[in-house]
Amino acid sequence: MTIMEPVKAADTQATLLQDRQTYVARGVSNAHPVVTARAENARLWDTAGREYIDFVGGIGVLNVGHNHPRVVAAVREQAELFLHTCFQVAMYPGYVDLCRRLALRAPMAGAVKGALFTTGVEATENAIKMARSYTGRPAVISFTHSFHGRTLMGMSLTGKASYYKQNFGPFAPEIYHAPAPYPYRGVSSEQALEGLRELLRTGVDPAQVAAIIIEPVMGEGGFLTMPPEFLRGLRELCTQHGTVFIADEVQSGIGRTGTFFAIEQSGAEPDLIPFAKSIGGGVPLSGVIGRAEIVDAPLPGGLGGTYAGNPLACAAAHAVLDIFDEDDLLGRAVRLGERLKAGLDALAARFPTHIGEVRGLGAMLAFELVEDPHSKVPATALAQRVVEAARERGLLLLKAGMYASVIRILVPLTAEDRDLDEGLAILGQALEAAIAGG
Repeated sequence: MTIMEPVKAADTQATLLQDRQTYVARGVSNAHPVVTARAENARLWDTAGREYIDFVGGIGVLNVGHNHPRVVAAVREQAELFLHTCFQVAMYPGYVDLCRRLALRAPMAGAVKGALFTTGVEATENAIKMARSYTGRPAVISFTHSFHGRTLMGMSLTGKASYYKQNFGPFAPEIYHAPAPYPYRGVSSEQALEGLRELLRTGVDPAQVAAIIIEPVMGEGGFLTMPPEFLRGLRELCTQHGTVFIADEVQSGIGRTGTFFAIEQSGAEPDLIPFAKSIGGGVPLSGVIGRAEIVDAPLPGGLGGTYAGNPLACAAAHAVLDIFDEDDLLGRAVRLGERLKAGLDALAARFPTHIGEVRGLGAMLAFELVEDPHSKVPATALAQRVVEAARERGLLLLKAGMYASVIRILVPLTAEDRDLDEGLAILGQALEAAIAGG
Protein backbone atom coordinates (compact mmCIF):
# COMPACT_ATOMS: atom_id res chain seq x y z
CA MET A 1 0.00 0.00 0.00
CA THR A 2 1.42 3.42 -0.92
CA ILE A 3 1.14 6.32 1.48
CA MET A 4 -1.66 7.83 -0.63
CA GLU A 5 -3.69 4.67 -0.98
CA PRO A 6 -6.87 4.76 1.13
CA VAL A 7 -7.08 2.23 3.93
CA LYS A 8 -9.82 -0.30 3.23
CA ALA A 9 -12.20 -1.43 5.92
CA ALA A 10 -11.30 -4.76 7.44
CA ASP A 11 -13.65 -7.60 6.59
CA THR A 12 -14.02 -8.96 10.10
CA GLN A 13 -13.52 -7.97 13.70
CA ALA A 14 -10.82 -10.63 13.93
CA THR A 15 -8.85 -8.85 11.19
CA LEU A 16 -9.18 -5.54 13.02
CA LEU A 17 -7.96 -7.11 16.23
CA GLN A 18 -4.98 -8.58 14.40
CA ASP A 19 -4.19 -5.21 12.82
CA ARG A 20 -4.35 -3.68 16.27
CA GLN A 21 -1.62 -6.08 17.40
CA THR A 22 0.45 -5.38 14.30
CA TYR A 23 0.17 -1.59 14.03
CA VAL A 24 -0.84 -0.14 17.42
CA ALA A 25 1.59 0.38 20.31
CA ARG A 26 1.59 -2.35 22.95
CA GLY A 27 1.60 0.24 25.73
CA VAL A 28 -1.94 1.29 24.84
CA SER A 29 -3.92 -1.31 26.73
CA ASN A 30 -7.38 -2.65 25.90
CA ALA A 31 -9.78 -3.80 28.58
CA HIS A 32 -11.92 -5.66 26.04
CA PRO A 33 -11.29 -7.27 22.62
CA VAL A 34 -14.22 -5.27 21.26
CA VAL A 35 -14.19 -3.10 18.12
CA THR A 36 -17.01 -0.57 18.21
CA ALA A 37 -19.29 -0.06 15.23
CA ARG A 38 -21.87 2.25 16.82
CA ALA A 39 -23.26 3.27 20.20
CA GLU A 40 -26.36 4.94 21.63
CA ASN A 41 -27.00 6.06 25.20
CA ALA A 42 -25.97 3.09 27.40
CA ARG A 43 -25.65 0.52 24.60
CA LEU A 44 -22.79 -0.33 22.25
CA TRP A 45 -22.54 -2.61 19.20
CA ASP A 46 -19.32 -4.10 17.87
CA THR A 47 -18.29 -4.78 14.28
CA ALA A 48 -19.43 -8.37 14.65
CA GLY A 49 -22.96 -7.18 15.45
CA ARG A 50 -22.82 -8.02 19.18
CA GLU A 51 -24.76 -5.73 21.54
CA TYR A 52 -23.40 -4.68 24.94
CA ILE A 53 -24.73 -2.73 27.90
CA ASP A 54 -22.04 -0.17 28.70
CA PHE A 55 -21.25 0.16 32.42
CA VAL A 56 -17.94 1.87 31.60
CA GLY A 57 -19.09 5.00 29.79
CA GLY A 58 -15.74 5.71 28.15
CA ILE A 59 -14.22 5.69 31.68
CA GLY A 60 -16.57 8.35 32.98
CA VAL A 61 -16.74 10.44 29.81
CA LEU A 62 -20.33 9.69 28.84
CA ASN A 63 -22.46 10.95 31.71
CA VAL A 64 -24.98 12.11 29.07
CA GLY A 65 -24.67 8.83 27.18
CA HIS A 66 -23.31 7.81 23.81
CA ASN A 67 -24.23 10.14 20.95
CA HIS A 68 -26.69 12.31 22.81
CA PRO A 69 -28.75 13.98 20.05
CA ARG A 70 -28.23 17.48 21.46
CA VAL A 71 -24.47 17.02 21.71
CA VAL A 72 -24.31 15.68 18.15
CA ALA A 73 -26.45 18.55 16.86
CA ALA A 74 -24.31 21.16 18.64
CA VAL A 75 -21.08 19.74 17.21
CA ARG A 76 -22.58 19.55 13.73
CA GLU A 77 -23.80 23.15 13.91
CA GLN A 78 -20.40 24.41 15.07
CA ALA A 79 -18.59 22.35 12.41
CA GLU A 80 -20.52 24.18 9.72
CA LEU A 81 -19.24 27.52 11.06
CA PHE A 82 -15.55 26.81 11.76
CA LEU A 83 -13.52 23.94 13.19
CA HIS A 84 -10.54 25.78 14.67
CA THR A 85 -8.91 29.15 15.12
CA CYS A 86 -6.79 28.59 18.27
CA PHE A 87 -8.28 30.70 21.04
CA GLN A 88 -4.97 32.50 21.57
CA VAL A 89 -5.16 33.74 17.95
CA ALA A 90 -8.83 34.54 17.47
CA MET A 91 -11.34 34.18 20.29
CA TYR A 92 -14.82 32.71 19.93
CA PRO A 93 -17.96 33.03 22.03
CA GLY A 94 -18.20 29.35 22.97
CA TYR A 95 -14.97 29.42 25.00
CA VAL A 96 -15.73 32.62 26.88
CA ASP A 97 -19.33 31.71 27.64
CA LEU A 98 -18.37 28.23 28.81
CA CYS A 99 -15.92 29.69 31.33
CA ARG A 100 -18.73 31.97 32.52
CA ARG A 101 -21.23 29.11 32.92
CA LEU A 102 -18.75 26.92 34.76
CA ALA A 103 -17.62 29.77 37.03
CA LEU A 104 -21.22 30.27 38.08
CA ARG A 105 -21.36 26.60 39.11
CA ALA A 106 -18.12 26.73 41.09
CA PRO A 107 -18.51 25.65 44.75
CA MET A 108 -16.33 28.46 46.06
CA ALA A 109 -16.88 32.00 47.29
CA GLY A 110 -15.69 35.15 45.58
CA ALA A 111 -14.62 35.83 42.02
CA VAL A 112 -14.01 32.73 39.90
CA LYS A 113 -12.25 32.37 36.56
CA GLY A 114 -11.45 29.45 34.29
CA ALA A 115 -9.19 28.23 31.51
CA LEU A 116 -9.89 25.44 29.04
CA PHE A 117 -7.62 22.65 27.85
CA THR A 118 -7.99 19.29 26.12
CA THR A 119 -7.20 16.35 28.42
CA GLY A 120 -7.60 15.65 32.11
CA VAL A 121 -3.89 15.60 32.80
CA GLU A 122 -3.50 18.98 31.06
CA ALA A 123 -6.04 20.39 33.48
CA THR A 124 -4.21 18.83 36.43
CA GLU A 125 -0.83 20.13 35.30
CA ASN A 126 -2.16 23.62 34.69
CA ALA A 127 -3.73 23.68 38.14
CA ILE A 128 -0.27 22.90 39.55
CA LYS A 129 1.22 25.69 37.42
CA MET A 130 -1.35 28.15 38.75
CA ALA A 131 -0.67 27.12 42.35
CA ARG A 132 3.10 27.37 41.99
CA SER A 133 2.85 30.71 40.25
CA TYR A 134 0.48 32.08 42.90
CA THR A 135 2.46 30.89 45.94
CA GLY A 136 6.00 31.04 44.57
CA ARG A 137 6.55 27.61 46.12
CA PRO A 138 7.76 24.38 44.44
CA ALA A 139 6.37 21.43 46.40
CA VAL A 140 3.11 19.56 45.79
CA ILE A 141 1.48 16.88 47.96
CA SER A 142 -0.75 14.17 46.53
CA PHE A 143 -1.97 10.89 48.01
CA THR A 144 -1.54 7.15 47.87
CA HIS A 145 -3.99 5.31 45.58
CA SER A 146 -4.44 8.46 43.48
CA PHE A 147 -4.31 8.84 39.72
CA HIS A 148 -3.62 12.17 38.02
CA GLY A 149 -2.58 11.24 34.48
CA ARG A 150 0.16 9.81 32.29
CA THR A 151 2.40 12.81 31.56
CA LEU A 152 5.57 13.35 33.59
CA MET A 153 3.77 15.53 36.15
CA GLY A 154 0.69 13.29 36.11
CA MET A 155 2.75 10.16 36.76
CA SER A 156 4.73 11.94 39.46
CA LEU A 157 1.54 12.92 41.27
CA THR A 158 -0.05 9.48 40.88
CA GLY A 159 0.08 7.38 44.04
CA LYS A 160 0.56 4.02 42.38
CA ALA A 161 3.97 2.85 41.20
CA SER A 162 3.15 -0.25 39.15
CA TYR A 163 1.32 -0.14 35.82
CA TYR A 164 1.37 3.64 35.36
CA LYS A 165 4.95 4.57 36.26
CA GLN A 166 6.82 1.47 34.98
CA ASN A 167 10.40 2.55 34.10
CA PHE A 168 9.47 6.03 32.88
CA GLY A 169 11.47 7.98 35.48
CA PRO A 170 13.13 10.06 36.70
CA PHE A 171 9.97 11.82 37.76
CA ALA A 172 9.23 15.44 38.54
CA PRO A 173 10.92 16.68 41.72
CA GLU A 174 9.24 18.17 44.79
CA ILE A 175 6.29 15.78 44.69
CA TYR A 176 5.34 14.14 47.99
CA HIS A 177 2.75 11.49 48.82
CA ALA A 178 0.67 11.27 51.98
CA PRO A 179 -1.59 8.36 53.00
CA ALA A 180 -5.18 8.45 51.80
CA PRO A 181 -8.04 7.28 54.03
CA TYR A 182 -9.13 3.72 53.26
CA PRO A 183 -11.48 2.70 56.07
CA TYR A 184 -12.13 -0.77 54.65
CA ARG A 185 -8.41 -1.50 54.94
CA GLY A 186 -7.92 0.17 58.30
CA VAL A 187 -6.80 3.71 57.44
CA SER A 188 -9.12 6.24 59.07
CA SER A 189 -9.44 9.94 58.31
CA GLU A 190 -7.58 10.87 61.49
CA GLN A 191 -4.76 8.43 60.73
CA ALA A 192 -4.45 9.83 57.22
CA LEU A 193 -4.44 13.42 58.51
CA GLU A 194 -1.79 12.51 61.05
CA GLY A 195 0.27 10.95 58.25
CA LEU A 196 0.02 14.23 56.35
CA ARG A 197 1.02 16.22 59.44
CA GLU A 198 3.99 13.89 59.90
CA LEU A 199 5.01 14.48 56.29
CA LEU A 200 4.84 18.24 56.90
CA ARG A 201 7.01 17.80 60.00
CA THR A 202 9.62 15.46 58.54
CA GLY A 203 9.44 15.39 54.74
CA VAL A 204 8.68 18.85 53.42
CA ASP A 205 8.42 22.28 55.03
CA PRO A 206 4.83 23.59 54.80
CA ALA A 207 6.28 26.94 53.72
CA GLN A 208 7.51 25.21 50.55
CA VAL A 209 4.20 23.50 49.64
CA ALA A 210 2.35 25.17 46.79
CA ALA A 211 -0.61 22.79 46.66
CA ILE A 212 -2.31 19.73 48.03
CA ILE A 213 -4.20 17.84 45.32
CA ILE A 214 -6.76 15.10 45.90
CA GLU A 215 -9.62 13.36 44.11
CA PRO A 216 -12.78 13.63 46.25
CA VAL A 217 -13.58 10.14 44.97
CA MET A 218 -10.46 8.33 43.79
CA GLY A 219 -11.20 6.85 40.39
CA GLU A 220 -8.37 4.54 39.39
CA GLY A 221 -7.69 4.02 43.09
CA GLY A 222 -10.86 1.98 43.42
CA PHE A 223 -13.62 4.56 43.98
CA LEU A 224 -12.33 5.43 47.42
CA THR A 225 -14.65 8.15 48.69
CA MET A 226 -12.70 10.67 50.73
CA PRO A 227 -14.60 11.18 54.01
CA PRO A 228 -15.99 14.71 54.45
CA GLU A 229 -14.09 15.18 57.70
CA PHE A 230 -10.84 14.34 55.92
CA LEU A 231 -11.47 16.84 53.13
CA ARG A 232 -12.40 19.49 55.68
CA GLY A 233 -9.17 18.70 57.52
CA LEU A 234 -7.22 19.25 54.31
CA ARG A 235 -8.97 22.58 53.84
CA GLU A 236 -7.98 23.65 57.35
CA LEU A 237 -4.34 22.66 56.83
CA CYS A 238 -4.21 24.47 53.50
CA THR A 239 -5.67 27.62 55.05
CA GLN A 240 -3.26 27.38 57.97
CA HIS A 241 -0.18 27.13 55.74
CA GLY A 242 -1.22 29.28 52.78
CA THR A 243 -1.39 26.22 50.52
CA VAL A 244 -3.65 25.92 47.47
CA PHE A 245 -6.28 23.19 47.84
CA ILE A 246 -6.92 21.43 44.50
CA ALA A 247 -9.90 19.08 44.08
CA ASP A 248 -9.18 16.87 41.05
CA GLU A 249 -12.67 16.27 39.63
CA VAL A 250 -11.59 14.80 36.28
CA GLN A 251 -13.51 11.57 36.91
CA SER A 252 -15.81 12.47 39.80
CA GLY A 253 -17.09 15.75 38.37
CA ILE A 254 -19.82 16.82 35.96
CA GLY A 255 -22.70 15.34 37.92
CA ARG A 256 -21.46 11.80 38.41
CA THR A 257 -21.92 11.82 42.19
CA GLY A 258 -25.27 13.65 42.31
CA THR A 259 -23.79 17.13 42.68
CA PHE A 260 -22.04 18.88 39.81
CA PHE A 261 -18.73 18.45 41.64
CA ALA A 262 -18.22 15.76 44.26
CA ILE A 263 -16.39 18.14 46.62
CA GLU A 264 -19.68 19.99 47.16
CA GLN A 265 -20.89 17.17 49.41
CA SER A 266 -18.00 17.52 51.87
CA GLY A 267 -18.38 21.07 53.13
CA ALA A 268 -14.75 21.72 52.10
CA GLU A 269 -14.21 24.62 49.71
CA PRO A 270 -11.44 24.05 47.15
CA ASP A 271 -9.29 26.77 45.58
CA LEU A 272 -8.97 25.11 42.16
CA ILE A 273 -10.92 22.36 40.37
CA PRO A 274 -9.43 20.59 37.35
CA PHE A 275 -12.20 18.87 35.36
CA ALA A 276 -12.50 16.92 32.09
CA LYS A 277 -14.13 13.70 30.86
CA SER A 278 -17.92 14.18 30.79
CA ILE A 279 -17.88 17.95 30.27
CA GLY A 280 -17.47 17.37 26.52
CA GLY A 281 -20.00 14.56 26.16
CA GLY A 282 -17.41 12.48 24.29
CA VAL A 283 -15.48 15.34 22.66
CA PRO A 284 -12.03 16.01 24.23
CA LEU A 285 -12.22 18.98 26.60
CA SER A 286 -10.89 19.85 30.04
CA GLY A 287 -10.29 22.90 32.15
CA VAL A 288 -9.62 24.50 35.50
CA ILE A 289 -11.93 26.78 37.44
CA GLY A 290 -10.95 28.47 40.65
CA ARG A 291 -10.37 31.56 42.70
CA ALA A 292 -9.65 34.37 40.26
CA GLU A 293 -6.43 35.53 41.94
CA ILE A 294 -4.95 32.02 41.66
CA VAL A 295 -6.13 31.35 38.11
CA ASP A 296 -4.73 34.75 37.09
CA ALA A 297 -1.30 34.17 38.68
CA PRO A 298 0.45 32.96 35.48
CA LEU A 299 1.35 35.82 33.13
CA PRO A 300 -0.02 35.95 29.55
CA GLY A 301 1.49 33.10 27.55
CA GLY A 302 1.81 30.82 30.57
CA LEU A 303 -1.43 28.96 29.85
CA GLY A 304 -3.11 27.68 26.73
CA GLY A 305 -2.58 25.16 23.95
CA THR A 306 -3.20 24.92 20.23
CA TYR A 307 -6.32 22.81 20.62
CA ALA A 308 -7.23 23.93 24.14
CA GLY A 309 -10.93 24.75 24.34
CA ASN A 310 -11.52 23.73 20.74
CA PRO A 311 -14.74 25.21 19.26
CA LEU A 312 -16.32 21.79 18.65
CA ALA A 313 -15.63 20.74 22.22
CA CYS A 314 -17.01 23.98 23.62
CA ALA A 315 -20.20 23.52 21.60
CA ALA A 316 -20.54 20.00 22.96
CA ALA A 317 -19.98 21.22 26.52
CA HIS A 318 -22.71 23.85 26.21
CA ALA A 319 -25.07 21.08 25.10
CA VAL A 320 -24.01 18.97 28.09
CA LEU A 321 -24.76 21.83 30.50
CA ASP A 322 -28.12 22.40 28.81
CA ILE A 323 -28.97 18.71 29.26
CA PHE A 324 -28.11 18.89 32.96
CA ASP A 325 -30.28 21.97 33.43
CA GLU A 326 -33.25 21.01 31.28
CA ASP A 327 -33.42 17.30 32.11
CA ASP A 328 -32.57 17.53 35.84
CA LEU A 329 -29.64 15.18 35.30
CA LEU A 330 -28.34 15.80 38.83
CA GLY A 331 -31.60 14.49 40.24
CA ARG A 332 -31.41 11.59 37.85
CA ALA A 333 -27.85 10.84 39.03
CA VAL A 334 -29.10 10.62 42.61
CA ARG A 335 -31.93 8.28 41.66
CA LEU A 336 -29.68 6.15 39.45
CA GLY A 337 -27.13 5.95 42.26
CA GLU A 338 -29.79 4.76 44.70
CA ARG A 339 -30.97 2.10 42.26
CA LEU A 340 -27.43 0.91 41.55
CA LYS A 341 -26.49 0.91 45.23
CA ALA A 342 -29.51 -1.24 46.08
CA GLY A 343 -28.58 -3.66 43.29
CA LEU A 344 -24.94 -3.89 44.38
CA ASP A 345 -25.91 -4.31 48.04
CA ALA A 346 -28.14 -7.19 46.99
CA LEU A 347 -25.20 -8.79 45.19
CA ALA A 348 -23.01 -8.27 48.26
CA ALA A 349 -25.61 -10.10 50.35
CA ARG A 350 -25.73 -12.85 47.73
CA PHE A 351 -21.92 -13.21 47.55
CA PRO A 352 -20.76 -12.19 51.06
CA THR A 353 -17.60 -14.29 50.90
CA HIS A 354 -16.24 -12.47 47.86
CA ILE A 355 -17.68 -8.92 47.86
CA GLY A 356 -15.83 -7.19 50.66
CA GLU A 357 -17.33 -3.73 50.30
CA VAL A 358 -19.70 -1.73 48.13
CA ARG A 359 -18.72 1.94 48.07
CA GLY A 360 -18.89 5.19 46.18
CA LEU A 361 -20.84 8.40 45.99
CA GLY A 362 -24.03 8.98 44.01
CA ALA A 363 -23.80 7.08 40.74
CA MET A 364 -20.02 6.61 41.06
CA LEU A 365 -20.10 3.13 42.60
CA ALA A 366 -17.87 0.08 42.89
CA PHE A 367 -17.37 -3.11 44.84
CA GLU A 368 -14.14 -4.64 46.08
CA LEU A 369 -13.56 -8.37 45.59
CA VAL A 370 -11.61 -10.35 48.18
CA GLU A 371 -10.46 -13.92 48.62
CA ASP A 372 -12.30 -14.08 51.93
CA PRO A 373 -13.96 -11.47 54.16
CA HIS A 374 -11.58 -11.95 57.09
CA SER A 375 -8.13 -11.63 55.53
CA LYS A 376 -9.40 -9.20 52.86
CA VAL A 377 -6.76 -10.46 50.43
CA PRO A 378 -7.51 -8.73 47.10
CA ALA A 379 -9.12 -11.11 44.59
CA THR A 380 -7.38 -9.81 41.47
CA ALA A 381 -7.85 -12.94 39.37
CA LEU A 382 -11.52 -13.16 40.33
CA ALA A 383 -12.09 -9.56 39.25
CA GLN A 384 -10.65 -10.34 35.83
CA ARG A 385 -12.87 -13.40 35.50
CA VAL A 386 -15.90 -11.29 36.39
CA VAL A 387 -15.04 -8.76 33.67
CA GLU A 388 -14.62 -11.54 31.11
CA ALA A 389 -17.77 -13.42 32.15
CA ALA A 390 -19.80 -10.21 32.00
CA ARG A 391 -18.52 -9.39 28.52
CA GLU A 392 -19.45 -12.87 27.30
CA ARG A 393 -22.99 -12.14 28.49
CA GLY A 394 -23.19 -8.66 26.95
CA LEU A 395 -22.03 -6.30 29.72
CA LEU A 396 -18.92 -4.13 29.62
CA LEU A 397 -17.15 -3.58 32.97
CA LEU A 398 -13.84 -2.11 34.08
CA LYS A 399 -11.54 -2.84 37.00
CA ALA A 400 -9.82 -0.37 39.30
CA GLY A 401 -7.91 -0.24 42.59
CA MET A 402 -4.34 -0.74 43.70
CA TYR A 403 -4.66 -4.49 43.10
CA ALA A 404 -7.11 -4.35 40.16
CA SER A 405 -9.61 -6.10 42.43
CA VAL A 406 -12.37 -3.49 42.30
CA ILE A 407 -15.21 -3.49 39.76
CA ARG A 408 -16.29 0.09 39.07
CA ILE A 409 -19.48 1.26 37.42
CA LEU A 410 -19.70 4.42 35.30
CA VAL A 411 -22.93 3.79 33.42
CA PRO A 412 -24.34 6.89 31.65
CA LEU A 413 -26.63 8.93 33.86
CA THR A 414 -29.13 8.82 31.01
CA ALA A 415 -29.34 5.01 31.09
CA GLU A 416 -32.84 3.58 31.02
CA ASP A 417 -34.15 1.45 33.86
CA ARG A 418 -34.02 -1.61 31.64
CA ASP A 419 -30.29 -1.00 31.05
CA LEU A 420 -29.66 -0.96 34.78
CA ASP A 421 -31.83 -3.96 35.55
CA GLU A 422 -30.42 -6.07 32.74
CA GLY A 423 -26.87 -5.00 33.53
CA LEU A 424 -27.21 -5.86 37.21
CA ALA A 425 -28.73 -9.22 36.34
CA ILE A 426 -25.79 -9.99 34.03
CA LEU A 427 -23.38 -8.83 36.72
CA GLY A 428 -24.89 -11.35 39.12
CA GLN A 429 -24.56 -14.11 36.53
CA ALA A 430 -20.95 -13.10 35.87
CA LEU A 431 -20.07 -13.19 39.57
CA GLU A 432 -21.62 -16.62 39.93
CA ALA A 433 -19.78 -17.95 36.89
CA ALA A 434 -16.47 -16.36 37.86
CA ILE A 435 -16.62 -17.72 41.41
CA ALA A 436 -17.54 -21.19 40.17
CA GLY A 437 -14.79 -21.03 37.55
CA GLY A 438 -12.16 -20.26 40.15
